[in-house]
Amino acid sequence: MRCPHLLLLCLAGLSSAPLSAQPVADHPRVREAIDVIDTWLDAQRAYESIPGISAALVHDQELIWAGATGVADPESGAAATVRTAYSICSISKLFTAIGVMQLRDGGRLRLDDRLGDILPWYDIQETYEGAPPVTVRGVLTHSSGLPRESDYPYWIEPFDFPTRDQVEQRLGEQRMLYPADRYYQYSNLGLALAGEIIDELSEIAYGDYIRSQILDPLGMSDTWPEIAEYPFPERLAAGYSATRRDGTRRRMPGFAAEGIAPAAGFASTVEDLARFVSWQFRVLETGGDEVLSANTLREMQRVQWLDPDWQNTRGLGFGVYRDDGVTYVGHNGLCPGYRSSIRMHLPSRLAAIVMLNAIALSPSALAIEALDLIGPAVDETIDERLAMQDGMLAADYEPATLPPEFERYIGSYDESPWGGEAAVVAWNAGLAILWLPTMSPSDELTPLEHVGGNTFRRIREDGALGEAYEFVEDVDGQVVGMRYHSNTYPRMGLR
Repeated sequence: MRCPHLLLLCLAGLSSAPLSAQPVADHPRVREAIDVIDTWLDAQRAYESIPGISAALVHDQELIWAGATGVADPESGAAATVRTAYSICSISKLFTAIGVMQLRDGGRLRLDDRLGDILPWYDIQETYEGAPPVTVRGVLTHSSGLPRESDYPYWIEPFDFPTRDQVEQRLGEQRMLYPADRYYQYSNLGLALAGEIIDELSEIAYGDYIRSQILDPLGMSDTWPEIAEYPFPERLAAGYSATRRDGTRRRMPGFAAEGIAPAAGFASTVEDLARFVSWQFRVLETGGDEVLSANTLREMQRVQWLDPDWQNTRGLGFGVYRDDGVTYVGHNGLCPGYRSSIRMHLPSRLAAIVMLNAIALSPSALAIEALDLIGPAVDETIDERLAMQDGMLAADYEPATLPPEFERYIGSYDESPWGGEAAVVAWNAGLAILWLPTMSPSDELTPLEHVGGNTFRRIREDGALGEAYEFVEDVDGQVVGMRYHSNTYPRMGLR
Protein backbone atom coordinates (compact mmCIF):
# COMPACT_ATOMS: atom_id res chain seq x y z
CA MET A 1 0.00 0.00 0.00
CA ARG A 2 1.08 3.59 -0.60
CA CYS A 3 2.89 4.98 2.45
CA PRO A 4 1.90 8.66 2.54
CA HIS A 5 4.49 11.33 3.15
CA LEU A 6 3.36 12.17 6.68
CA LEU A 7 2.57 8.67 7.90
CA LEU A 8 5.47 7.39 9.97
CA LEU A 9 3.64 4.41 11.39
CA CYS A 10 2.70 3.08 7.96
CA LEU A 11 -0.31 0.82 8.38
CA ALA A 12 -0.37 -2.70 7.02
CA GLY A 13 -2.89 -3.77 4.39
CA LEU A 14 -5.92 -5.91 5.17
CA SER A 15 -5.04 -9.32 6.44
CA SER A 16 -6.95 -12.53 5.83
CA ALA A 17 -8.48 -12.26 9.30
CA PRO A 18 -12.23 -11.55 9.38
CA LEU A 19 -13.27 -7.91 9.53
CA SER A 20 -14.47 -8.26 13.11
CA ALA A 21 -10.97 -9.30 14.25
CA GLN A 22 -9.02 -6.57 12.47
CA PRO A 23 -7.85 -3.29 14.01
CA VAL A 24 -10.01 -0.29 13.17
CA ALA A 25 -6.99 1.19 11.40
CA ASP A 26 -7.05 -1.63 8.83
CA HIS A 27 -10.49 -0.82 7.44
CA PRO A 28 -10.32 0.71 3.93
CA ARG A 29 -12.49 3.72 4.86
CA VAL A 30 -10.25 4.45 7.85
CA ARG A 31 -7.12 4.13 5.71
CA GLU A 32 -8.64 6.51 3.17
CA ALA A 33 -9.44 9.05 5.89
CA ILE A 34 -5.91 8.76 7.28
CA ASP A 35 -4.45 9.44 3.84
CA VAL A 36 -6.66 12.51 3.47
CA ILE A 37 -5.66 13.77 6.92
CA ASP A 38 -2.03 13.12 6.04
CA THR A 39 -2.24 15.03 2.75
CA TRP A 40 -4.16 17.88 4.37
CA LEU A 41 -1.89 18.37 7.40
CA ASP A 42 1.23 18.28 5.26
CA ALA A 43 -0.24 20.94 2.97
CA GLN A 44 -1.33 23.16 5.87
CA ARG A 45 2.16 22.96 7.34
CA ALA A 46 3.74 23.93 4.01
CA TYR A 47 1.35 26.74 3.14
CA GLU A 48 1.60 28.22 6.65
CA SER A 49 5.41 27.82 6.77
CA ILE A 50 5.25 25.77 9.99
CA PRO A 51 8.49 23.88 10.69
CA GLY A 52 6.86 20.71 11.99
CA ILE A 53 3.61 19.06 13.02
CA SER A 54 3.14 15.81 14.92
CA ALA A 55 -0.33 14.33 15.35
CA ALA A 56 -2.16 11.22 16.51
CA LEU A 57 -5.64 9.71 16.35
CA VAL A 58 -6.97 7.36 19.02
CA HIS A 59 -10.01 5.13 19.13
CA ASP A 60 -10.53 3.72 22.60
CA GLN A 61 -7.45 1.52 23.23
CA GLU A 62 -6.16 1.64 19.64
CA LEU A 63 -3.67 4.16 18.32
CA ILE A 64 -5.26 4.43 14.88
CA TRP A 65 -2.50 6.60 13.51
CA ALA A 66 0.45 8.71 14.54
CA GLY A 67 2.54 10.72 12.15
CA ALA A 68 4.60 13.82 11.60
CA THR A 69 5.51 16.21 8.82
CA GLY A 70 8.28 18.75 8.43
CA VAL A 71 11.22 19.28 10.76
CA ALA A 72 11.67 19.41 14.50
CA ASP A 73 14.67 21.70 14.08
CA PRO A 74 15.17 23.66 10.84
CA GLU A 75 18.77 24.47 11.74
CA SER A 76 19.86 20.86 12.11
CA GLY A 77 17.34 19.47 9.63
CA ALA A 78 16.12 16.90 12.17
CA ALA A 79 12.80 15.54 11.00
CA ALA A 80 9.68 15.79 13.14
CA THR A 81 8.55 12.33 14.26
CA VAL A 82 5.91 10.82 16.52
CA ARG A 83 8.54 10.80 19.29
CA THR A 84 9.47 14.45 18.88
CA ALA A 85 8.81 16.25 22.16
CA TYR A 86 7.05 19.61 22.25
CA SER A 87 6.11 22.00 24.99
CA ILE A 88 2.47 21.19 25.79
CA CYS A 89 2.17 24.27 27.97
CA SER A 90 -1.35 24.49 29.44
CA ILE A 91 -2.12 20.81 28.81
CA SER A 92 0.13 20.53 31.88
CA LYS A 93 -2.87 21.72 33.89
CA LEU A 94 -4.65 18.39 33.32
CA PHE A 95 -1.93 16.49 35.18
CA THR A 96 -1.91 19.03 38.01
CA ALA A 97 -5.71 18.82 38.31
CA ILE A 98 -5.58 15.01 38.38
CA GLY A 99 -2.99 15.18 41.17
CA VAL A 100 -5.23 17.50 43.19
CA MET A 101 -8.22 15.20 42.70
CA GLN A 102 -6.17 12.20 43.81
CA LEU A 103 -5.51 14.06 47.06
CA ARG A 104 -9.22 14.88 47.31
CA ASP A 105 -10.15 11.23 46.86
CA GLY A 106 -7.54 10.29 49.46
CA GLY A 107 -9.19 12.54 52.02
CA ARG A 108 -6.41 15.13 52.10
CA LEU A 109 -8.59 18.03 50.95
CA ARG A 110 -12.07 19.07 49.86
CA LEU A 111 -12.87 21.07 46.75
CA ASP A 112 -14.41 23.82 48.85
CA ASP A 113 -11.37 24.16 51.11
CA ARG A 114 -9.86 27.64 51.16
CA LEU A 115 -6.43 28.06 49.63
CA GLY A 116 -5.45 30.04 52.70
CA ASP A 117 -6.18 27.01 54.88
CA ILE A 118 -3.91 24.78 52.78
CA LEU A 119 -1.01 27.08 51.85
CA PRO A 120 0.27 28.86 54.97
CA TRP A 121 1.93 31.58 52.90
CA TYR A 122 -1.13 32.37 50.77
CA ASP A 123 -1.58 36.12 51.32
CA ILE A 124 -2.90 37.79 48.16
CA GLN A 125 -4.62 41.10 48.87
CA GLU A 126 -8.40 40.89 48.87
CA THR A 127 -9.86 43.63 46.66
CA TYR A 128 -13.56 43.09 47.28
CA GLU A 129 -15.04 43.34 50.75
CA GLY A 130 -17.38 40.48 51.55
CA ALA A 131 -16.25 38.35 48.61
CA PRO A 132 -16.20 34.57 49.13
CA PRO A 133 -12.82 32.91 49.68
CA VAL A 134 -10.68 31.42 46.94
CA THR A 135 -11.19 27.65 46.99
CA VAL A 136 -9.65 24.62 45.34
CA ARG A 137 -12.77 24.34 43.19
CA GLY A 138 -12.41 27.94 42.05
CA VAL A 139 -8.80 27.38 41.07
CA LEU A 140 -9.58 24.24 39.04
CA THR A 141 -12.50 25.90 37.22
CA HIS A 142 -10.72 29.25 36.66
CA SER A 143 -13.46 31.03 38.60
CA SER A 144 -11.30 31.95 41.59
CA GLY A 145 -10.97 35.64 40.74
CA LEU A 146 -7.18 35.35 40.87
CA PRO A 147 -5.10 37.35 38.37
CA ARG A 148 -4.14 35.51 35.22
CA GLU A 149 -0.42 35.53 36.01
CA SER A 150 2.12 35.83 38.77
CA ASP A 151 3.39 39.41 38.63
CA TYR A 152 6.46 38.85 36.44
CA PRO A 153 6.97 39.48 32.68
CA TYR A 154 7.66 35.86 31.77
CA TRP A 155 5.68 35.74 28.53
CA ILE A 156 8.11 38.07 26.74
CA GLU A 157 11.71 37.33 25.90
CA PRO A 158 13.89 36.13 27.47
CA PHE A 159 10.98 34.17 29.03
CA ASP A 160 12.40 34.41 32.52
CA PHE A 161 9.85 32.52 34.62
CA PRO A 162 9.74 33.03 38.39
CA THR A 163 10.84 30.32 40.78
CA ARG A 164 8.39 28.85 43.26
CA ASP A 165 9.87 31.07 45.98
CA GLN A 166 9.44 34.15 43.80
CA VAL A 167 5.79 33.30 43.10
CA GLU A 168 5.25 32.97 46.84
CA GLN A 169 7.10 36.20 47.66
CA ARG A 170 5.26 38.29 45.06
CA LEU A 171 1.80 36.89 45.85
CA GLY A 172 1.35 39.21 48.85
CA GLU A 173 1.90 42.22 46.56
CA GLN A 174 -0.82 41.13 44.13
CA ARG A 175 -4.51 41.89 44.41
CA MET A 176 -7.56 39.82 43.49
CA LEU A 177 -8.77 40.61 39.98
CA TYR A 178 -12.43 39.72 40.63
CA PRO A 179 -14.53 38.51 43.54
CA ALA A 180 -14.24 34.74 43.77
CA ASP A 181 -16.96 32.73 42.03
CA ARG A 182 -18.12 35.77 40.00
CA TYR A 183 -16.42 35.43 36.60
CA TYR A 184 -14.43 33.01 34.50
CA GLN A 185 -10.81 34.20 34.29
CA TYR A 186 -8.20 31.80 32.99
CA SER A 187 -5.36 31.81 35.50
CA ASN A 188 -1.91 30.32 35.21
CA LEU A 189 -1.28 31.66 38.70
CA GLY A 190 -4.20 29.60 39.98
CA LEU A 191 -2.92 26.32 38.55
CA ALA A 192 0.60 27.12 39.73
CA LEU A 193 -0.90 27.37 43.22
CA ALA A 194 -2.67 24.04 42.62
CA GLY A 195 0.79 22.55 42.10
CA GLU A 196 1.79 24.02 45.46
CA ILE A 197 -1.22 22.29 47.02
CA ILE A 198 0.15 18.96 45.78
CA ASP A 199 3.58 19.77 47.12
CA GLU A 200 2.19 20.88 50.49
CA LEU A 201 -0.28 18.06 51.17
CA SER A 202 1.58 15.12 49.65
CA GLU A 203 4.90 16.17 51.18
CA ILE A 204 6.47 15.09 47.89
CA ALA A 205 8.04 17.53 45.44
CA TYR A 206 5.51 18.38 42.74
CA GLY A 207 7.46 16.88 39.83
CA ASP A 208 8.24 13.68 41.75
CA TYR A 209 4.59 13.32 42.72
CA ILE A 210 3.34 13.71 39.13
CA ARG A 211 5.88 11.18 37.83
CA SER A 212 5.29 8.58 40.53
CA GLN A 213 1.50 8.89 40.82
CA ILE A 214 0.44 9.62 37.24
CA LEU A 215 3.09 9.42 34.52
CA ASP A 216 4.89 6.24 35.57
CA PRO A 217 1.69 4.21 36.19
CA LEU A 218 0.47 5.20 32.71
CA GLY A 219 3.77 4.33 31.02
CA MET A 220 4.28 7.94 29.94
CA SER A 221 8.08 7.89 29.97
CA ASP A 222 8.32 10.61 27.30
CA THR A 223 6.41 13.18 29.38
CA TRP A 224 8.21 15.46 31.81
CA PRO A 225 6.83 18.11 34.21
CA GLU A 226 9.55 20.65 33.37
CA ILE A 227 10.65 21.07 29.76
CA ALA A 228 14.07 22.41 30.78
CA GLU A 229 14.77 19.11 32.55
CA TYR A 230 13.59 16.90 29.68
CA PRO A 231 15.88 13.84 29.73
CA PHE A 232 16.01 13.46 25.93
CA PRO A 233 17.01 16.97 24.75
CA GLU A 234 17.94 15.66 21.31
CA ARG A 235 14.26 14.92 20.70
CA LEU A 236 12.96 18.36 21.71
CA ALA A 237 11.52 20.40 18.85
CA ALA A 238 12.83 23.94 18.43
CA GLY A 239 10.04 26.48 18.82
CA TYR A 240 9.34 29.34 16.42
CA SER A 241 7.41 32.58 16.70
CA ALA A 242 4.30 33.71 14.89
CA THR A 243 4.89 34.95 11.34
CA ARG A 244 6.34 38.43 11.22
CA ARG A 245 5.39 41.11 8.73
CA ASP A 246 8.18 40.04 6.36
CA GLY A 247 6.81 36.47 6.33
CA THR A 248 9.56 34.95 8.47
CA ARG A 249 9.47 33.26 11.85
CA ARG A 250 11.97 33.78 14.64
CA ARG A 251 13.55 30.91 16.57
CA MET A 252 12.52 31.10 20.21
CA PRO A 253 14.98 30.63 23.06
CA GLY A 254 14.47 27.69 25.38
CA PHE A 255 12.73 28.33 28.68
CA ALA A 256 12.25 26.79 32.10
CA ALA A 257 8.75 27.27 33.50
CA GLU A 258 10.03 27.05 37.10
CA GLY A 259 7.24 28.08 39.50
CA ILE A 260 4.68 28.15 36.68
CA ALA A 261 5.47 24.54 35.64
CA PRO A 262 2.25 23.05 37.12
CA ALA A 263 0.32 25.35 34.78
CA ALA A 264 2.56 25.44 31.72
CA GLY A 265 5.83 23.55 32.07
CA PHE A 266 5.38 20.04 30.66
CA ALA A 267 6.91 18.51 27.54
CA SER A 268 5.46 15.44 25.85
CA THR A 269 4.97 13.56 22.59
CA VAL A 270 1.86 12.64 20.62
CA GLU A 271 2.48 8.97 21.40
CA ASP A 272 2.55 9.63 25.13
CA LEU A 273 -0.55 11.82 25.03
CA ALA A 274 -2.25 9.01 23.08
CA ARG A 275 -1.55 6.76 26.09
CA PHE A 276 -3.02 9.45 28.33
CA VAL A 277 -6.17 9.59 26.19
CA SER A 278 -6.57 5.80 26.02
CA TRP A 279 -6.29 5.62 29.80
CA GLN A 280 -9.22 8.02 30.12
CA PHE A 281 -11.38 6.01 27.71
CA ARG A 282 -10.42 2.83 29.56
CA VAL A 283 -11.25 4.18 33.01
CA LEU A 284 -14.55 5.66 31.84
CA GLU A 285 -15.56 2.39 30.16
CA THR A 286 -14.41 -0.18 32.72
CA GLY A 287 -14.53 1.75 35.98
CA GLY A 288 -12.02 0.88 38.64
CA ASP A 289 -9.43 3.20 40.10
CA GLU A 290 -6.46 3.09 37.74
CA VAL A 291 -4.67 6.32 38.78
CA LEU A 292 -8.08 7.93 39.28
CA SER A 293 -11.57 6.56 39.82
CA ALA A 294 -14.02 6.62 36.93
CA ASN A 295 -16.47 8.73 38.94
CA THR A 296 -13.82 11.33 39.69
CA LEU A 297 -12.73 11.50 36.06
CA ARG A 298 -16.35 11.97 34.98
CA GLU A 299 -16.69 14.70 37.57
CA MET A 300 -13.64 16.46 36.16
CA GLN A 301 -14.94 16.27 32.59
CA ARG A 302 -18.45 17.53 33.38
CA VAL A 303 -19.25 21.24 33.18
CA GLN A 304 -18.53 22.70 36.63
CA TRP A 305 -18.55 26.36 35.60
CA LEU A 306 -20.84 28.00 33.06
CA ASP A 307 -20.86 31.73 32.34
CA PRO A 308 -24.28 33.41 32.26
CA ASP A 309 -23.82 34.03 28.54
CA TRP A 310 -23.04 30.32 28.02
CA GLN A 311 -19.72 31.21 26.34
CA ASN A 312 -17.26 29.68 28.82
CA THR A 313 -17.64 26.13 30.11
CA ARG A 314 -15.05 24.45 32.31
CA GLY A 315 -14.69 21.18 34.12
CA LEU A 316 -12.22 20.58 36.93
CA GLY A 317 -8.95 21.22 35.12
CA PHE A 318 -10.44 20.03 31.83
CA GLY A 319 -11.79 22.30 29.15
CA VAL A 320 -15.29 21.44 27.91
CA TYR A 321 -15.93 22.72 24.39
CA ARG A 322 -18.89 22.90 22.01
CA ASP A 323 -18.13 22.98 18.30
CA ASP A 324 -20.97 22.92 15.78
CA GLY A 325 -23.22 21.20 18.31
CA VAL A 326 -20.65 18.55 19.33
CA THR A 327 -19.11 18.44 22.82
CA TYR A 328 -15.40 17.72 23.30
CA VAL A 329 -13.19 17.66 26.37
CA GLY A 330 -9.47 18.22 26.56
CA HIS A 331 -7.16 21.21 26.69
CA ASN A 332 -5.02 23.51 24.55
CA GLY A 333 -1.42 24.56 25.00
CA LEU A 334 0.30 27.78 23.88
CA CYS A 335 3.87 28.55 24.91
CA PRO A 336 6.81 30.43 23.36
CA GLY A 337 7.26 28.66 20.01
CA TYR A 338 4.68 25.89 20.47
CA ARG A 339 0.96 25.14 20.14
CA SER A 340 -0.81 21.90 21.04
CA SER A 341 -4.26 20.47 21.60
CA ILE A 342 -6.08 17.38 22.84
CA ARG A 343 -9.68 16.94 21.75
CA MET A 344 -11.67 13.93 22.99
CA HIS A 345 -15.18 12.99 21.91
CA LEU A 346 -16.24 10.79 24.80
CA PRO A 347 -19.35 9.11 23.31
CA SER A 348 -17.41 7.69 20.35
CA ARG A 349 -14.15 7.24 22.30
CA LEU A 350 -12.30 9.13 19.58
CA ALA A 351 -9.53 11.64 20.18
CA ALA A 352 -7.08 13.73 18.20
CA ILE A 353 -3.78 15.17 19.39
CA VAL A 354 -1.92 17.87 17.43
CA MET A 355 1.41 19.54 18.20
CA LEU A 356 3.15 22.37 16.30
CA ASN A 357 6.58 23.92 16.86
CA ALA A 358 5.43 27.40 15.83
CA ILE A 359 2.78 29.91 16.83
CA ALA A 360 0.52 29.16 13.90
CA LEU A 361 -2.94 27.99 12.92
CA SER A 362 -5.17 26.51 15.63
CA PRO A 363 -4.25 22.99 16.74
CA SER A 364 -7.71 22.53 18.26
CA ALA A 365 -9.31 23.35 14.90
CA LEU A 366 -6.94 20.90 13.20
CA ALA A 367 -7.84 18.24 15.78
CA ILE A 368 -11.59 18.72 15.34
CA GLU A 369 -11.33 18.63 11.54
CA ALA A 370 -9.31 15.41 11.77
CA LEU A 371 -12.04 13.91 13.98
CA ASP A 372 -14.68 15.03 11.48
CA LEU A 373 -12.84 13.06 8.78
CA ILE A 374 -12.00 9.93 10.75
CA GLY A 375 -15.26 9.68 12.74
CA PRO A 376 -17.59 8.48 9.94
CA ALA A 377 -14.98 5.97 8.79
CA VAL A 378 -14.68 4.50 12.30
CA ASP A 379 -18.48 4.43 12.58
CA GLU A 380 -18.68 2.48 9.30
CA THR A 381 -16.12 -0.02 10.58
CA ILE A 382 -18.04 -0.58 13.82
CA ASP A 383 -21.39 -0.84 11.99
CA GLU A 384 -19.98 -3.50 9.68
CA ARG A 385 -18.59 -5.48 12.60
CA LEU A 386 -21.95 -5.42 14.34
CA ALA A 387 -23.67 -6.45 11.12
CA MET A 388 -21.30 -9.42 10.79
CA GLN A 389 -21.96 -10.45 14.37
CA ASP A 390 -25.71 -10.30 13.71
CA GLY A 391 -25.36 -12.36 10.54
CA MET A 392 -26.39 -9.46 8.32
CA LEU A 393 -23.07 -9.66 6.46
CA ALA A 394 -21.27 -12.76 5.24
CA ALA A 395 -18.33 -13.92 7.34
CA ASP A 396 -16.00 -13.41 4.39
CA TYR A 397 -17.30 -9.91 3.61
CA GLU A 398 -14.67 -7.39 2.57
CA PRO A 399 -15.41 -3.67 2.10
CA ALA A 400 -14.95 -2.16 -1.33
CA THR A 401 -11.57 -0.60 -2.06
CA LEU A 402 -10.20 1.77 -4.67
CA PRO A 403 -9.78 0.00 -8.04
CA PRO A 404 -6.03 -0.47 -8.54
CA GLU A 405 -6.13 1.19 -11.96
CA PHE A 406 -7.21 4.46 -10.31
CA GLU A 407 -4.16 4.68 -8.06
CA ARG A 408 -2.15 6.28 -10.88
CA TYR A 409 -4.26 9.43 -10.63
CA ILE A 410 -3.58 10.01 -6.92
CA GLY A 411 -1.41 13.07 -6.36
CA SER A 412 -1.52 16.87 -6.34
CA TYR A 413 -2.13 19.18 -9.29
CA ASP A 414 -0.90 22.77 -9.30
CA GLU A 415 -3.70 25.34 -9.36
CA SER A 416 -1.54 28.45 -9.33
CA PRO A 417 -2.00 31.33 -9.82
CA TRP A 418 -5.65 30.93 -8.79
CA GLY A 419 -5.22 28.70 -5.77
CA GLY A 420 -2.98 26.19 -4.07
CA GLU A 421 -3.45 22.68 -5.34
CA ALA A 422 -6.03 20.07 -6.16
CA ALA A 423 -5.07 16.84 -4.36
CA VAL A 424 -6.65 13.72 -5.84
CA VAL A 425 -7.23 11.22 -3.04
CA ALA A 426 -8.95 7.88 -2.49
CA TRP A 427 -12.38 8.35 -0.93
CA ASN A 428 -15.29 5.92 -0.47
CA ALA A 429 -13.64 3.35 -2.75
CA GLY A 430 -13.36 5.96 -5.49
CA LEU A 431 -11.56 9.22 -6.12
CA ALA A 432 -12.16 12.72 -4.78
CA ILE A 433 -10.46 16.08 -5.10
CA LEU A 434 -9.29 17.78 -1.90
CA TRP A 435 -8.85 21.50 -2.54
CA LEU A 436 -5.82 22.83 -0.64
CA PRO A 437 -5.04 24.70 1.49
CA THR A 438 -8.15 24.61 3.66
CA MET A 439 -9.09 24.58 7.32
CA SER A 440 -12.26 22.62 6.49
CA PRO A 441 -11.12 19.53 4.57
CA SER A 442 -14.40 17.65 5.01
CA ASP A 443 -16.15 20.55 3.22
CA GLU A 444 -13.53 20.70 0.45
CA LEU A 445 -13.78 17.13 -0.81
CA THR A 446 -15.26 16.81 -4.29
CA PRO A 447 -16.19 13.17 -5.07
CA LEU A 448 -15.67 11.93 -8.63
CA GLU A 449 -17.37 9.21 -10.68
CA HIS A 450 -15.52 7.36 -13.43
CA VAL A 451 -17.24 7.69 -16.80
CA GLY A 452 -14.61 6.04 -19.00
CA GLY A 453 -10.94 6.15 -19.92
CA ASN A 454 -9.14 8.92 -18.02
CA THR A 455 -12.32 10.93 -17.49
CA PHE A 456 -14.31 11.42 -14.29
CA ARG A 457 -17.20 13.69 -13.44
CA ARG A 458 -17.98 15.59 -10.26
CA ILE A 459 -20.76 14.07 -8.16
CA ARG A 460 -23.12 16.85 -7.13
CA GLU A 461 -24.73 16.94 -3.69
CA ASP A 462 -28.01 15.82 -5.26
CA GLY A 463 -26.28 12.83 -6.87
CA ALA A 464 -26.31 14.22 -10.41
CA LEU A 465 -23.06 14.42 -12.38
CA GLY A 466 -21.36 17.74 -12.96
CA GLU A 467 -18.35 18.87 -14.96
CA ALA A 468 -15.70 16.50 -16.26
CA TYR A 469 -12.17 16.07 -14.96
CA GLU A 470 -9.83 14.44 -17.46
CA PHE A 471 -6.37 13.19 -16.51
CA VAL A 472 -3.71 13.98 -19.11
CA GLU A 473 -0.93 11.53 -20.05
CA ASP A 474 2.43 12.11 -21.70
CA VAL A 475 3.78 9.98 -24.54
CA ASP A 476 4.94 7.35 -22.03
CA GLY A 477 1.49 7.03 -20.46
CA GLN A 478 2.44 8.84 -17.25
CA VAL A 479 -0.28 11.05 -15.73
CA VAL A 480 1.11 14.59 -15.92
CA GLY A 481 -1.92 16.83 -15.54
CA MET A 482 -5.64 17.23 -14.89
CA ARG A 483 -7.93 19.12 -17.28
CA TYR A 484 -11.21 20.71 -16.33
CA HIS A 485 -13.11 23.74 -17.62
CA SER A 486 -10.83 23.51 -20.69
CA ASN A 487 -7.70 24.26 -18.61
CA THR A 488 -4.92 21.79 -17.80
CA TYR A 489 -3.22 21.93 -14.43
CA PRO A 490 0.19 20.21 -14.18
CA ARG A 491 0.87 17.39 -11.75
CA MET A 492 3.17 18.41 -8.92
CA GLY A 493 6.32 16.57 -7.93
CA LEU A 494 7.20 15.17 -11.34
CA ARG A 495 10.89 14.87 -12.17
